[in-house]
Amino acid sequence: MKVWIDACTGKQVRYACAIANRLRQQDCNLILTTRKHPDTIILADILGEKFTVVGRYDPKSLFTRLRESVKRTLSFCEMFRENTPDLVISHQSVEACRVAFGLGIPIISTADAPHAEAVNRLTLQLVNVLIVSRAIPQRCYRSYGVRRVVQFDGVDEVAWIKNYKPKLDEKEYEKPLIVVRQMETRAVYARKKNDVTEKIAQKLTALGQVVFLSRYEKHPRRKLVVPKKYVDSAALVGKADLVVSFGGTMAREAALQGTPSIVIPTLLKPELFYTNNYISKLGFPLFTVDLPEVLKFAKKYLGMKWDVTELIDKLENPTDVIMKIIEEGKYE
Repeated sequence: MKVWIDACTGKQVRYACAIANRLRQQDCNLILTTRKHPDTIILADILGEKFTVVGRYDPKSLFTRLRESVKRTLSFCEMFRENTPDLVISHQSVEACRVAFGLGIPIISTADAPHAEAVNRLTLQLVNVLIVSRAIPQRCYRSYGVRRVVQFDGVDEVAWIKNYKPKLDEKEYEKPLIVVRQMETRAVYARKKNDVTEKIAQKLTALGQVVFLSRYEKHPRRKLVVPKKYVDSAALVGKADLVVSFGGTMAREAALQGTPSIVIPTLLKPELFYTNNYISKLGFPLFTVDLPEVLKFAKKYLGMKWDVTELIDKLENPTDVIMKIIEEGKYE
């Protein structure tokens, strides 16, 4: 069986590698693709996986986004003109879904961002099977016309964090170690939002060494450690004493490794953090904290490590769900 997996971001590269490892156990012929992006190619190298690079991420404007997406779509058309896969898997890759639909290839997609309206509108009607955490109500996706939704008792990050053994040179960092992830300022859903991440990071320097993981600009910041080279963030948050962010992926990667994680609900309505709330209620150390309370909660949880071994063992791995659907042939 020939399976095409497309990954557009660093998170999706991790997910793609986890899925690829399972598919290889069934002797599948894999085609892995990604695009030029701050996190994708270098992370693929770290994970030891070979991806074909098609297109690039250019978020300067709506025009550049559209232009690069169209170019990438055309490249895939040529790539698969005479070599059509049997199945396509992605995390709502707009280009992969469009090309797969046009060529009549069944599509399995994962998803975890019901707030990402633009991507949802461009992909969900084309997907044969959508795989999402049970934390997210089906109505969030059914409204877009998705054909079939399969839910699992876990979150996407279980796919690459369970049994994960972080490799990190801890001698490079002082203790206590606080990781602050910059807002995704160039995402469509974050447009016109003020980025207050650096101000928060500066305040947290009173509690320990702060590693500031910027999204795009790597220039030095006063009092902050800004890595000039790529850092495996999953490993870093696993070894950190506290993580502060505005979103979900890194917060959940930290919490699933027992690192206390504070999420500031600035970009979205708190009720849309379905997966964050889900693992928090299960006992993982993820806390949604309003902006004025961050320093207080940081002092409270700094350095408190949780043993989450039993908790994560109870969560369902989405790669198991994907494999079951493929083995049963229930994706058309």
